[in-house]
Amino acid sequence: MYDVAIIGCGVIGASIAYTLSQYDLRILILERENDVAMGTTKANSAIVHAGYDPEPGTLMARLNVQGSARMEQLCSDLSVAYKRVGSLVLAFGPEDEKTLARLYENGVQNGVPGLALLTGAQARAMEPALSGEVTGALYAPSAAIVDPWGLCIAEAETAVRNGAELKRRSAVTAIMETGSGCRISTTGGDFEARYVVNCTGVDAETIYRMTAEPKFKTLPSRGAYYLLDKTSGSLVSRVIFQCPSAVGKGVLIAPTVHGNLLVGPNAEEVQGARDKAVTAAALDTVAAASRRSVPSVDLRQSIRNFAGVRANTTLSDFYIAPSSARILHAAGIKSPGLSAAPAIAEYAVGQLAGMGLALTRREGFDGTRRVRRFRELSPAEKAEMVKENPLYGRVVCRCETITEGEIVDAIRSPIPPCSIDGVKRRAGAGMGRCQGGFCGPRVLEILARELGVPQSGILQDQDGTFLITGETKTGGAQV
Repeated sequence: MYDVAIIGCGVIGASIAYTLSQYDLRILILERENDVAMGTTKANSAIVHAGYDPEPGTLMARLNVQGSARMEQLCSDLSVAYKRVGSLVLAFGPEDEKTLARLYENGVQNGVPGLALLTGAQARAMEPALSGEVTGALYAPSAAIVDPWGLCIAEAETAVRNGAELKRRSAVTAIMETGSGCRISTTGGDFEARYVVNCTGVDAETIYRMTAEPKFKTLPSRGAYYLLDKTSGSLVSRVIFQCPSAVGKGVLIAPTVHGNLLVGPNAEEVQGARDKAVTAAALDTVAAASRRSVPSVDLRQSIRNFAGVRANTTLSDFYIAPSSARILHAAGIKSPGLSAAPAIAEYAVGQLAGMGLALTRREGFDGTRRVRRFRELSPAEKAEMVKENPLYGRVVCRCETITEGEIVDAIRSPIPPCSIDGVKRRAGAGMGRCQGGFCGPRVLEILARELGVPQSGILQDQDGTFLITGETKTGGAQV
């Protein structure tokens, strides 16, 4: 029997697994998809919010500020890209300025450091591309940008390396509480655990309903984005927000840790929790809103459009609470869930301890991870890597300068990818201007070789996304 079973391995499930792996526990992680970080974690704004937006006194406010404060060191420990760039919330007139004043007071009460209210001229002095219609701004220097799926993968890998077990393609179909714990039925087999943690995002209500009547209703909200080429990456140097509304923090324009520019999202309620369709209407909404903030944003530089689904609920706060003596729910983790993730994990582990989970520090725990990125090294370091392994001398992804050695390292990691996009999320191949148009076929070949499977068995991303459906031979050659 496992001590703790975590259902769902997005950034919240991975953060809880990482935190629990510091203790002498038998941990199981159940993920319905073929990889970790496959839900909201891979399709979001990648922002570490400062913490001025949540209402003072809420769990969301406390954990946002705590998580933001811990994020930089965590990312350093795990070789995850992170940059503290600061943020500006823009006002376009007196009513917006009242909103900024309220956000400022929220932030002061929440303990956000360094907040300042600026005039429009001061904001444009910091960010010259801002619209001349901006009349004021709230500046938050502690806001940052991060690699969200990189953080999730790093924490999950580190948890696995410290003894946690990950079962992919294991969607939970039923949970039955027993005297000593829970019996969990999944598409990948049945398991038993003393405690269960529900971290399933948009599916949290469904999992909750397996054993009790939920305290909330899920209201999935879809948001579409533009990802712009690196030629646009320096248009702004900080995260640029508009005033938030009841449906979200509004359309933002932000640099990414990879050097691109991210624009979006809109917000629209959807019926299906996995409805990630990108519509022309959504992109038109994003385009119009973004040009209000930065008129010169060039959306013709888009290299990819995508959409993510937020785990909004009928509650205005995070819901991190037990429904029984054995089951804990981390639900309603909408924005700023990524920002709060390290603190959410600590809070959830504290909840489990209160439910009776014994916590004894694990001897030999190593909470760090080191990843070598070839393009970031000096010429001497690159030469040493190539000498060590000639695969580092073969550049596969030209846009991002990702080598075959790095791709092989990703495939041989504690949680090996089974898809081309899985390699992209780990090594970066396919992240650049051509979005894998050049390197994709080569990555497919390397995956097939390293995993010992035919090329027709390699996926683009989710199960069923095969690129090669058959083989024919013409003149002795496969086509």
